[in-house]
Amino acid sequence: MGRRLAPLTLDNLPDLPKRCRACVFWELDAVSSEAAVAAGRAEIEKEAWISAVLLEWGSCGRVAYVDDVPVGFVLYAPPAYVPRSLAFPTSPVSPDACQLMTAWIMPGYQGQGLGRVLVQTVAKDLLRREFKAIEAFGDARWKEPACVLPADHLLAVGFKTVRPHPAHPRLRLELRSTLSWKEDVEMALDRLLGAVQKEPALRPL
Repeated sequence: MGRRLAPLTLDNLPDLPKRCRACVFWELDAVSSEAAVAAGRAEIEKEAWISAVLLEWGSCGRVAYVDDVPVGFVLYAPPAYVPRSLAFPTSPVSPDACQLMTAWIMPGYQGQGLGRVLVQTVAKDLLRREFKAIEAFGDARWKEPACVLPADHLLAVGFKTVRPHPAHPRLRLELRSTLSWKEDVEMALDRLLGAVQKEPALRPL
């Protein structure tokens, strides 16, 4: 089984699940996001956002492939590029942190260490860019797949609460801790990523 990770670019953006390609929850503010969806422009706005971040900041995601089949991804960026982050009651993200926006692993490929590899790759990338941590807004009342990651699962993979809230706490993961995770944390990470944006498993022909 061949596994590889590739930086997210405009060329492989179509490899993200369709619902994720048309989701601009994080990329636009609430009003603009609703307007884009209503006008059928969400995919165009997503592409424009990726293009702008690539030009101004650099790679903002990773796509995981198994035997050249796209099976997961992670998306991250400095909070200045994430307008929706300002809408959360526990904002802002700390100045020394990059925001983990969302992530996903296809059902059928969870539990194989892909989640660990994805986040460790992000950690190494962000350490090189001199960030000290990853922060995320969690959903403390999570019940079904959505753009906001479940707070309990973030805690299970090593995030710590830095600003409590009954609905949307802000959590933080020190980057250097991701480079020496134990097996139980790796398994929890796979559960975390598998809980987001679930879609039917795709099988190669």
